[in-house]
Amino acid sequence: LVWSIMSAEGMFRLMEVVHDPSEDPKLFDVETRTPMRARPDKQELGNLAVWTLSSAKVGFGVQMIRDSNVSTYWQSDGSQPHLINIQFRQKVVVDEVCLYLDFKADESYTPNKISVRSGTSTHDLHDIKTVEFTEPMGWVSIPLTAPGGGDIKTHFLQIAIISNHQNGRDTHIRQVQIYGPMRALTAGPGMSAF
Repeated sequence: LVWSIMSAEGMFRLMEVVHDPSEDPKLFDVETRTPMRARPDKQELGNLAVWTLSSAKVGFGVQMIRDSNVSTYWQSDGSQPHLINIQFRQKVVVDEVCLYLDFKADESYTPNKISVRSGTSTHDLHDIKTVEFTEPMGWVSIPLTAPGGGDIKTHFLQIAIISNHQNGRDTHIRQVQIYGPMRALTAGPGMSAF
């Protein structure tokens, strides 16, 4: 179940997502290609963020990548790189990005190279990880660590689709989930973590 509200600036705020990725047998780690298991120390952080896209074909916008339905998808409508921007109200700890990709259904629309970037806004983003896929089918996990191996504490996360299979121009992403430890919110001065 997803609730979305259009703001005056045209951005979507997603309120609630019900999904348990541990029940999906296709969830696998992109580095080891092994099935992932449920981890009780993780929480999905996407509902804490404002999501925007670099472009979208009418009817295939940001709500499609957060609707818990792998039959729907975001379709970009512009030049590469295609961007998914995830902006949090306060700093959060992020340690994993999960994407649902379906090469069999999407063919040349399927990403084959993605970069994950972090910062406080679009103006100071740093590449955290770049991954390449070969005909992905199902959930793909991209584990994240800061340079030097620490936690990634961020206000802004960006997923950049650098290229697609078969030199495709636009892209399809069916679902995106952002994970952090159960206590992923970081406390600022005079604030508690929750």
